[in-house]
Amino acid sequence: MDEISTGMLLVILAVLLFLSAYFSGSETGMMSINRYRLRHLVQNNHPGAKRVQYLLDRPDRLIGLILIGNNLVNIGASAIATILCLRWFGDAGIVIATFGLTLIILIFSEVTPKTIAALHPERISFPSSLILMPLLKVMYPIVIGMNFITNSFMRLLGVNPKQSQMADALSSDELRTVVNEAGNLIPTSHQEMLVSILDLEKVTVEDVMVPRNEIVGIDISDDWKSIVKQLSNGQHTRVLLYRNEIDDAIGFLHARDIMRLMSKNQFTADKSILVRAARDSYFIPEGTPLNVQLLKFQRRKERIGLVVDEYGDIQGLVTLEDILEEIVGDFTTSMAPAPSESVTLETDGSFLVDGSANLRELNKEMNWDFPTDGPKTLSGLIIEQFGDIPDARLSLRLGGYPVELVEIGDTMIKQIRVFPELYQKPDNQTND
Repeated sequence: MDEISTGMLLVILAVLLFLSAYFSGSETGMMSINRYRLRHLVQNNHPGAKRVQYLLDRPDRLIGLILIGNNLVNIGASAIATILCLRWFGDAGIVIATFGLTLIILIFSEVTPKTIAALHPERISFPSSLILMPLLKVMYPIVIGMNFITNSFMRLLGVNPKQSQMADALSSDELRTVVNEAGNLIPTSHQEMLVSILDLEKVTVEDVMVPRNEIVGIDISDDWKSIVKQLSNGQHTRVLLYRNEIDDAIGFLHARDIMRLMSKNQFTADKSILVRAARDSYFIPEGTPLNVQLLKFQRRKERIGLVVDEYGDIQGLVTLEDILEEIVGDFTTSMAPAPSESVTLETDGSFLVDGSANLRELNKEMNWDFPTDGPKTLSGLIIEQFGDIPDARLSLRLGGYPVELVEIGDTMIKQIRVFPELYQKPDNQTND
């Protein structure tokens, strides 16, 4: 080394520091790249993405190659720096070279290139793959030998080195986070629909069904004049036909079938015509998730069904439109009142709410946080809290909200006053 000039040693040191920065930045860029965007680019035949994916298919080999190169150049740089400092400072040069080179490597060959690579992984990893690919082939025997030792040790620790991280799938909660953080890349309305689709598995048919007491139906036992009047004034395309009580359902009458009977002058005072025209009822077990029911509607070519409990009693009615509204929002043709129609803002900042208001719809529209894992209505939630229908106007804290019972009926609580500004998060409630 004595024959090599100081100027040449400085050039060699600068080159080694540059190579160290290259290996450090390449490692961070490769590991920081968005794997799902990378897959998209690969599907679009992006050459740089294909090279990076090939290297990331076996991250143990990639990391081994980069670390071999990085350690070689760092050790070389350390030797050159020591020689230079010995020439300049004598025996004290060893200490100066140790601390000085450590500081230089940290700033220029570690922190700076890794930060840049973390901020712009594609700009670093795609060009780097042009060098790493042939370098891996040249150093393949060394990399394989080192990986054999390290992989054997990892297997003892229960780690499978051949498992590619790119094969990792996102859970529904993780995918929901990705959608929410998409920002301007996805319009807000589309984000809401995508999240609603993911939430379908958490929502059951009871959450969106028309309750039993609100089902519009025709009792075949009524007199003929009353039946004709109900058919003529009906606001629904399909009407349930039953005998005496809803649990004895006959089937659904479609408006198109009624019009066909009228056009053929067959609409006489004969109830048997209606019974024959009724289409068989489709029954849905309670507790069925909406994503499952949506597929069942599709496979069976159905659009409406009756929700039944374990005893076969009808609990409510669900339509295909009810499920679609969970995804895209309410349709303008919906006959059901919106939650805002059940909520009145008072001058003191409180809200007067109908007891029959659906909890999920209240939470969604009013941005409240009432528990929805039990009763479906606000009245039902309060009755569950007391274990009975209160016989006096009381105040209580319900799901963290101070509420006041305003009007109490014989079978339900008709009106409740809610004070959302005084909301306190329950101790046992945690953020997702």
